[in-house]
Amino acid sequence: MRSLPSLGSLRAFEAAARLESFKRAAAELAVTPTAISHQVRQLEAELGLALFLRQTRRVVLTDEGRTLFIAVRQGFDGMEAAVLSLRRRASRQVATLSATVAFTARILVPRAARFRARFPGWDLRLHAADDPVDLAAGEADAAIRYGAGPYPGFDAVMLMSDRFAPVCAPRLGIHVPEDLAHAALIHTETLPFAPQASVPSWSRFAAEAGLGWLDTSAGISLNDESSAIQAAIAGQGIALVSLALVAPELAGGMLLQPFGPTLEGLSYRFLAPAGRAASPAAAVLRQWVTEEFGISN
Repeated sequence: MRSLPSLGSLRAFEAAARLESFKRAAAELAVTPTAISHQVRQLEAELGLALFLRQTRRVVLTDEGRTLFIAVRQGFDGMEAAVLSLRRRASRQVATLSATVAFTARILVPRAARFRARFPGWDLRLHAADDPVDLAAGEADAAIRYGAGPYPGFDAVMLMSDRFAPVCAPRLGIHVPEDLAHAALIHTETLPFAPQASVPSWSRFAAEAGLGWLDTSAGISLNDESSAIQAAIAGQGIALVSLALVAPELAGGMLLQPFGPTLEGLSYRFLAPAGRAASPAAAVLRQWVTEEFGISN
């Protein structure tokens, strides 16, 4: 148990010390000067010390009073800062959007600042996970899912269809399919959030491109899309990846798509609980996402 004077006496003391006046302290705390004087005397009696020198028009701290004032002021400043922070937090709302790790990092994170500018009363929380969250259980307000659908019970908005193609760093000098004979193929292991048959692979690419001679089992294997993209940017080989995820690198010349064919993938959709389960946070997220992807609501 803490051995401290009453909060009321400490408040009276702090105000009087800061304002150097019982009268002004009384006005600030909406009490009478007599009440301030009583609280201060009670505190002095409890401590067995004089905290003020009483003068005609002001009060002056003693050395002991100055020591106590510094500590009390710091304590009240800390409490005030914490209260203000909690009030600001209570006045704001949080919208949580879940998506795959790669989609979050490469598509959503670069756009996050625009969410704050568009919806100043909201905070955005991005939840990156390749395993789908349980929206019905409230693990997130909405999600962007990669798949074929349908999604019964959810408000689903089509964002884009995905396409896959070989990409590599320009310095590798890969220009035609025959160059693959001397290039390291970068593989992405089966994605946990999509049916295996829907994820384009080098074997599927070789079949569609008529490259029966290509050894599609060799190369570098990585367990996530972001790592495969980074390996391609670093010049470690040629990766078969989502063109949506590497659009900035293609536009900026860090990567190039040297040849086709382009393989069709599945689709990205925005999902939120429908009907009574819908929430203001989901509505805000839907508005932001559809605006970012140029889709009319």
